[in-house]
Formats: sequence, C-alpha cells, structure tokens
Amino acid sequence: MSTTHRSITTHYINGEFVASHGQDVMDIISPTTGQLIGQATLGDAVDAKRAIEAAKQAFASFSRTTPQGRAALLRRLHNAVNAHVDELTEAMVQEYGGVVVFAKPIVETGVNAFLAAEKGIGEIQWTEQWNTTSVTMEPVGVAGLITAWNANSLFICLKLASAVAAGCTVVLKPSEMSAIQTRVLVEAIHEAGLPKGVFNVVTGAGQTVGAELVQNPDVAKISFTGSAAVGQSIMRDGAATMKRVTLELGGKSPTVLLDDAKLDQAIPSALIMAFLNSGQACAAGTRLLVPRSRLEEVKKAIRETMPGFAVGDPADPKTAIGPMVSQKQYERVQSYIRKGIEEGAELLVGGEGHPEGLEAGFFVKPTVFVNVTNDMTIAREEIFGPVLSVISYDTDEEAVNIANDSPYGLHAAVIGADEARARRIASQLRTGRVCINNMADDPDAPWGGFKASGLGREYGKYGIEAFIEAKAILG
Repeated sequence: MSTTHRSITTHYINGEFVASHGQDVMDIISPTTGQLIGQATLGDAVDAKRAIEAAKQAFASFSRTTPQGRAALLRRLHNAVNAHVDELTEAMVQEYGGVVVFAKPIVETGVNAFLAAEKGIGEIQWTEQWNTTSVTMEPVGVAGLITAWNANSLFICLKLASAVAAGCTVVLKPSEMSAIQTRVLVEAIHEAGLPKGVFNVVTGAGQTVGAELVQNPDVAKISFTGSAAVGQSIMRDGAATMKRVTLELGGKSPTVLLDDAKLDQAIPSALIMAFLNSGQACAAGTRLLVPRSRLEEVKKAIRETMPGFAVGDPADPKTAIGPMVSQKQYERVQSYIRKGIEEGAELLVGGEGHPEGLEAGFFVKPTVFVNVTNDMTIAREEIFGPVLSVISYDTDEEAVNIANDSPYGLHAAVIGADEARARRIASQLRTGRVCINNMADDPDAPWGGFKASGLGREYGKYGIEAFIEAKAILG
C-alpha cells in the first residue's frame, strides 16, 4: 500500500463501490507524525438505508443457503484476506499507529477468524427432530456490525465470519478513524466474491450511520465493539425494534501476581499485558495486584524491565509502544496521569508529557503508578493508554476481592509458579477470559465480558450462536 495521500469517496453497497450520498469530509491524521495522510467522505442515513435495503434483499436467498455452502464461503474469505496480510498490517501501522510487532498478529488473528467460524459451523446442531417436532437454527436477519478503531481488521473479520456462518447478511459501520484500513480490507473481501448484498460497508459517524442501524426495523441484530456508554445507548435505542445485541465493551483487567511468582518472568509478562497495543486494548491488564510483602521487589523489577518497552516509530520492529490514535486520545491519557498524581498515587516511572524527541506525534510516556488503592479513578476507569496501576494485597482472598471489585469483567490474568493454585484463583474471577502466566489466545474460545464489559460472546461457535435463533415446526 502506498503511504501517499489517500482519498476515499465511496462506500461498498450491493457488491460495488458507490459514490457517497453524505458529503462531510474527514481528515485522516497520522498519529506518528501529526501530518495529514488522507481524507474520507463520510456516509449519512441515506447511505445506511441503501446498504440496509441491499442486505435485506440478499437475506431472502442467503438465509436459505446450507451450512456446508457457507463453510466454503468462509474458506474463500480466509484465502482472499490472507493474501493481503502485509498490506493490512502496513495500513494499521500508518493510520492507527499500531506497532508492527503487534499489528501483524492482530491482522492474522482476524484472518484466522474465518477458519474458526468454518470449524464452528460443524460444531453447531443446525437441525433436530423428535416425534413430529423439528427444530432448526435460523439466521436472525440483517446484522449491523459496528466496530472500534483499535483493532479494525480483527473486529470486522471476526463479526463478518460469525454472521456469514449463521446465514445473516451484513451492514458494517467501521470506525471512521479506520477509513484507510477498512478500504484495504474491503478490497480484499471483494475478491472473495460473496453474493451481492451479503456484505455492505458505510463509513460514517455513529450519530448518523450507527444510529440508522440501531433504529432501523429492517436490522435485526447489532454486534458492537466500543465503549460502555455507547453500548448502553445501543441497548436503549435498539429496544424499540427489539434488536438482538452483542456488546463487547470496556475493561479494567486485573493481573493477579501470586506470592510464589518468579519476578524475572512475571514482571515482563505483566508489562506486556499492561501495554498491549500501546495500552489501547480493552483486554489490557491495567491493574497489577501484587503481594504487599513483595512490593519493593516488584517496584525494582518494573524499573529494571521498563527500558525494554521502547516508545517510538511503530514501523520499527524494536518499538513496543506507539502513539495514541489521536490528539484527543493523547489528551485523555494525560488527564488520567494528572488525576493519578492528584489522588495520591506514587509515580514510579513515566508521567505527563511527550517522551523526549517524540513531540510531533501523539506519543505518551508509558507510566506506572504504585501504592494505588482500588477506589482511585485510575484503578476504576478505563484509560485506554499505557498506564498501569499497581495495587497491593495481603491474602489470596483479598486479591480476588480487589480483582472483582470493578464495574468491568472482560479479561484477567493470574501469574504464579503453582499452576493448580493459579487456576483456583482464576476460577473465582468474574471475567469472560482469564489467562494463566502469559497472554494467550484461542480462536475457538469465547470472548466477551461480565457486568459493564458487555453482553454475549464472540469467536468460533459461540460467535455464530449470537446470530441464530431456534425455530420449531410441530405436527
């Protein structure tokens, strides 16, 4: 992909790139340099209605396809997108500022979602019969997919794979801040040759295109990744038309470091989880719970390990932490660092301002606070930047209580030498996923959260089940 100025003026509707009805133009700014790298024409409610109508027309036939036929489509989607992994990675680095060592695995995870959904089709019982009763699993209808900017291609591929596997047709509203990444991905998906109208894309603002998807009676399902506040509004506004919803929202994920942990392994693992995707990740382990008896050791280990987390050019494979996605996000992170200082947390490393020599882009200093209490703002609210809160505890029971004392419940980790003990702690944490000792992924395992972290699950067969309903025929 060329790094020259990109101008995006079309949407993807009914299998074609069509001129936007909406005329608002948004500048695309590089978070690494602060320079203009493109412009995107944003769609409006008219564009959204056209896409919904195309999906509605296509649903009549696509909903009647066989699971085997849809499995073949998923394989074609995988092959088409897989051919563009490097281009998608480059777009994520350029437009979002994702560090290349993380961006490529994120893109590849999205590509592999098609294969996980293909496998998931075979794990679902699509029909069942007893006596004169038959039960079939039917696609719920037209699905509105609304995705976030921090892992654009992953979210799109994951949701599209589940919807297609179920037999749903799709209207996607990606984050307008991901216009370049989305265009590269849509061009790749176009090569898979889906039936016209099965996959439609309108790039636009949430209050116009997103609102039309949520309110339109021809959209049966919304699958959303983003903030808890927007998730609440989708539930509220979607109730009028009985929208089915899957909501993958925020997190304030705890990493519980047990007293038998080997710090030379545990602290690098904990920091990797804390600064995942430059801290712009709902799963980032931004609360590190440590035994009070080992706090001084932990502080020393963090100071010694932090130089390994280089901040800088996201295209450099040596860079661990890139810029924030926008000036607004940079300022948000700065405000939380100030709040931590004001509320009395001890600043161990980092702090306010740009790292030296990186003033042009939206870079922040990776920051670690210690002597944080779980009632502080920095321990309760999702910052979405490289800011870690270290909280002390005395007993395993107290660690579990602190970990669970959060509005969120998306992700967690437990680090300890005794794996059986670590798993006992993990079983008590009220989160959708818990990793033991390292950040791990499994494309067949469910993904989603408890409490304010959302509703429903994604990935594999669990993601497909979110797009189907049971239908019984009797007599």
